[in-house]
Amino acid sequence: MYKYQCKFWIYITVHVMPPSGLALDSMPSTQRWPEQGWALLQLLLVASFSQAEEPVCRQRGDPENPQLSKNGDIMLGGIFSFHTSWKARHDTYRQKPLPLECTSLNFRDFQFAQAMLFAIEEINNSTELLPGISLGYKIYDVCGSIARSVRYALALTNGNEVLSALSEAPCTRPAQVQAIMGDTSSSPCMAIATVIGPFHIPMISHFATCACLSDKTKYPSFLRTIPSDYYQSRALAQLVWHFGWTWVGAIRTNDDYGNNGMATFTETAQHLGICLEYSVSFFRTDPPDKIQKIIDIFKASTSKVIVAFLSHMDMDVLIQELSNHNLTGYQWVGSEGWISDSQIAAMDRHHILDGAVGLSIPKAHVSGMREFILDVKPLNSSSNEMFPEFWETLFSCKFKQSKSSPGNQRECTGHEDLTGLQNSFTDMSLMPIFYNVYKGVYAVAHALHNILSCNKTCNNKVQLDPFTILQHITKIKFITKEGDEVYFNENGDPAAKYEIINWQPTEHGIADFVTVGLYDASLPADKQLHLQNRSLIWAQNSQQVPLSVCSEKCLPGTRKVLQKGKPVCCYDCLRCAEGEISNITDSITCVRCHPEFWSNERRDACVKKEAVFLSYEEIMGALLTAASLFGTCITAIVAFIFFRYRKTPIVRANNSELSFLLLFSLTLCFLCSLTFIGRPSEWSCMLRHTAFGITFVLCISCVLGKTIVVLMAFKATLPGSNVMKWFGPTQQKLSVLAFTLIQVIICILWLTISPPFPFKNFKEFKDKIILECALGSAVGFWAVLGYIGLLAMLCFILAFLARKLPDNFNEAKFITFSMLIFCAVWITFIPAYVSSPGKFSVAVEIFAILASSFGLLFCIFIPKCYIILLKPEKNTKNNIMGKAAPKSF
Repeated sequence: MYKYQCKFWIYITVHVMPPSGLALDSMPSTQRWPEQGWALLQLLLVASFSQAEEPVCRQRGDPENPQLSKNGDIMLGGIFSFHTSWKARHDTYRQKPLPLECTSLNFRDFQFAQAMLFAIEEINNSTELLPGISLGYKIYDVCGSIARSVRYALALTNGNEVLSALSEAPCTRPAQVQAIMGDTSSSPCMAIATVIGPFHIPMISHFATCACLSDKTKYPSFLRTIPSDYYQSRALAQLVWHFGWTWVGAIRTNDDYGNNGMATFTETAQHLGICLEYSVSFFRTDPPDKIQKIIDIFKASTSKVIVAFLSHMDMDVLIQELSNHNLTGYQWVGSEGWISDSQIAAMDRHHILDGAVGLSIPKAHVSGMREFILDVKPLNSSSNEMFPEFWETLFSCKFKQSKSSPGNQRECTGHEDLTGLQNSFTDMSLMPIFYNVYKGVYAVAHALHNILSCNKTCNNKVQLDPFTILQHITKIKFITKEGDEVYFNENGDPAAKYEIINWQPTEHGIADFVTVGLYDASLPADKQLHLQNRSLIWAQNSQQVPLSVCSEKCLPGTRKVLQKGKPVCCYDCLRCAEGEISNITDSITCVRCHPEFWSNERRDACVKKEAVFLSYEEIMGALLTAASLFGTCITAIVAFIFFRYRKTPIVRANNSELSFLLLFSLTLCFLCSLTFIGRPSEWSCMLRHTAFGITFVLCISCVLGKTIVVLMAFKATLPGSNVMKWFGPTQQKLSVLAFTLIQVIICILWLTISPPFPFKNFKEFKDKIILECALGSAVGFWAVLGYIGLLAMLCFILAFLARKLPDNFNEAKFITFSMLIFCAVWITFIPAYVSSPGKFSVAVEIFAILASSFGLLFCIFIPKCYIILLKPEKNTKNNIMGKAAPKSF
């Protein structure tokens, strides 16, 4: 129920100020007072009032008659833009403004209105839907004006009649229409829905897509049969991302449709890594200088893709400007507002939009609708003031009564035939939108059918309430005669489905709209966008997908570094550092390889590091192995010679048992070096150091025993000396055993507390793993070496003291030389071992073992072998015990 402004006409007999709330503009002119009389009026004290007329409910302004109307039991309203603009005027605000003078007839909205009439006629002729109930309509032309849209929406709800009533009757009446179909654009729909929303009058739009209209707190009675731009904007962003366009420009209609749609597109594009080089707004009434600025932005841009979120009316104007500047070569991505509009394709004579892709409402076919729309004679009614203008524009003729009839145009008869006529009115490319109008009318009819409890007949006594109708519309779910399901979600929106359209040029010069894919928002995110396996035509009739990026893709092995002051899509590609990789395109970071891996040359994969250890296969390992085996063989030969000549004086001269024990320990020293070669394992690591330590102590203990024997032997020659009985063969063996046992105890403690273990050294080399034996306990290692060094120093000192003792073959001299070599080698070994990397430290240790072993072997045994084999005449007891002056060194 809607309240009218109720005014009472008052005759004032005494000049006083009129009470607040009285409308002076509704008083007779004879009742108005000049301004100079106000002072006098305030002095008068007595006044009498009389009611002159009965109360009257009147709508402000002139009555608004619909352009198309038909009476019925239930009335529906329609708001369309039969004209797209109006003539500019300058109001002085001193008199009542004249009505808008609409211009630029719009055949599209005539088609939309015809689709509404077709649905109403089909329902009225149906015996299954609303039987016995006729639907009427009132349709207004708003000329694309938002103010006019609101005005006509109020006219549809309030009516234009002036009604009189008794004073006690309320100044209210029912709504004139039960639902409003329209408007075509989002901004007028927002204004209308804001006004009629509080009264819960359903409004169903067929082409208003702004996502903002889904807000039920602001627009509670708005519904639509076209998907919301919430889905379209995201679908466009996914389409752009699918083709790899990360650097695009954007232009939008400067209204709610374009601004809200582009805002959602921009937000989604940013999440997908798409950057906008520019985003400009455009409206069909913009001045030329602003349009020129947009053209200049296009020309100066580096992006080759333009996303156009425009209405068809704005695209009509823009394509003309683009044609004037011959701006070709750009890849256009369009919204559903213009991408499937054949009129725009016909206007594109310079093929600027060839290859365009975009989203379109799925194709539809409604049997009988095309014939009904093309049957324009029902429009020729006495109530249709626009019919002459429509007919003249449609057939390019003029009626006789036309005031401005050019002489070169033929005269209209009113009986022209549409057969063979080709223009935007006969074009049925917008059939999906006509179908949206059709579904909207049927949604209202199904809701009324349920409210009126229709079966074979309907209950005419039911009082229709807009709020009840709105509730039923939001809950309806029906199947059209074409088999499509119609329903609304909680936001008043239908299911979002689009066809992906590609403009492909034809032989006739006009692009053909080819469906190349589908978008279904109801599917999972990774399956919403589906492109068919068919070739697309791109800008300038190219078969290759255009490239539109600010920077080329960063290949695997590189990472992106943003350019200062530019969007995230503009970057440089830097090669990953050593040990880091990137195995995907456009990686923002390089990932460090696992310590056991290293980056390859291309830095796109981690390869296992080379394991470095002293192996038998390499030259160094082979040489050291050969040296070790050579030393073992030499020692065995010497042992064989000594065994062969074991009864000769030179062998027996200095405890032959110690000599054989020393040769045995030297053999072990040569062989223990082999444990240092090969891949380290837990057992080899423990064996190599302990075997080395024990065998060398055994060796040094034998040498120390021989040195002590030399000293004791010469002491025993002194008168009254009885030393040898305290250091006989048994004591010599026990001393060797005791010295060796100490080293064994040290090694056991070392292996028990913290034994050596295999270790992967990643620090020495970046691209290699050094397999080595960690010491475990450094104290244990240096204790083993220290004990060997202690025995060696003691042996060296004793041998040095005995070097000048009289004898033709004083063994102390050779022991001194051997200990000198031994100490020199191991003193040199310490810094060389510490400073050598990886396997070279192992080689240094093997070299020290072999060098000291060869030193002992050659200095102690080779001179004796020389006597035995080459100078046998000297191998006599007399010669060995002969007195000769010792030579100093």
